[in-house]
Amino acid sequence: MRRFAGCCRFLWNKALALEKETYESEGKRLGYNKLAGLLRDWKKVEETVFLSEAHSQILQQTLKDLDRAYVNFFQKRADFPRFKKKGLHDAFRYPQGFKLDEGNSRVYLPKIGWMRYRKSRDAEGTPKQITVSMSAGKWYISVQTEREARTPVHLSQSAIGIDMGVSCFAAFSDGTVLVPLNSFRKHEKKLAACQRGLSSKVKFSANWYKQKAKVQRLHKKIADTRNDFLHKATTAISKNHATVVMEDLRVKNMSASASGSLERPGRNVRAKSGLNKAILDQGWGEFRRQLGYKLNWSGGVLVVIPPEYTSQTCHVCGNVDKANRVTQAQFVCTACGHSANADHNAALNILAAGQAVSACGAGKAQAPAMKQEPAYGASAKTLPIGIPRL
Repeated sequence: MRRFAGCCRFLWNKALALEKETYESEGKRLGYNKLAGLLRDWKKVEETVFLSEAHSQILQQTLKDLDRAYVNFFQKRADFPRFKKKGLHDAFRYPQGFKLDEGNSRVYLPKIGWMRYRKSRDAEGTPKQITVSMSAGKWYISVQTEREARTPVHLSQSAIGIDMGVSCFAAFSDGTVLVPLNSFRKHEKKLAACQRGLSSKVKFSANWYKQKAKVQRLHKKIADTRNDFLHKATTAISKNHATVVMEDLRVKNMSASASGSLERPGRNVRAKSGLNKAILDQGWGEFRRQLGYKLNWSGGVLVVIPPEYTSQTCHVCGNVDKANRVTQAQFVCTACGHSANADHNAALNILAAGQAVSACGAGKAQAPAMKQEPAYGASAKTLPIGIPRL
């Protein structure tokens, strides 16, 4: 499996380098069909004859993935394709030829044979393809299936607004809060110690590989802990509420570095670095993604609104003033004197804006969840100053 993943990585890098060279010299792409023809020749050349040892279809899938990556880039759905490094996201995919024996918890992979696996759930529908991937030294299989799904109807009729934050992971419009997990913060010192140990080892030595495995396992533990927290939170929200309203947060912009350049150095770089680390530790993007598809499963709706002025607007009288936010946690309206928790007030504003979006079509709504949004991070229609109200 390591050899197969290595062949796919080598083919990706070779094809990507050839695509870039061709585009720079001729101004056009080769595309999948020409690269597939070149693959047949590369299997016969002595330098790259090892490609013939891998299953032909997983190599063809690699070229299809590269072609799709180019299409996504030109349609501005993703960044430009990058070269792959050994040990990072090693994977390969079978579109056919595999066999799944769920009763005995085993799978047949062409050119590899039958292998046992620990089944986490039953595969529903007809298996269409299998992806084999490695993470922190362990191998995983992901089975994509096809089945008919009925249009779900949510059992609840309630709506809720969510204000995301760092000190408070999520504040809800019903007054409840979700305390942040801070998975990275809890393991930060141990991770730093492991990384210092890795830097002191001779690169590519036996001890270096052992230490690298420790760092990988700790990174996976941090990611798995965060993912477990997000899954439990989003599952509870999607089951209890039919309509969920969130802000369209630009996490990439919010966590951008403030270091600047030599000519124009940034200000408060250390404080901004700590804030960036805290923002990325929350997993806001993954939280939104999970809420989207889980609400879609249950028949709910995810409404996304612009984040401007939600924390500066009084929910009672609608006054918009930066001075309303007295502290990080306290909100006091300068017009009517209304006092409340700042996050709760923002969550109420978010809910009101979401209801206005659903009723009037201002901003951006998703019904069913995540289907009408072309891609995460797509720009929403800017609302006038203040929060939309019914």
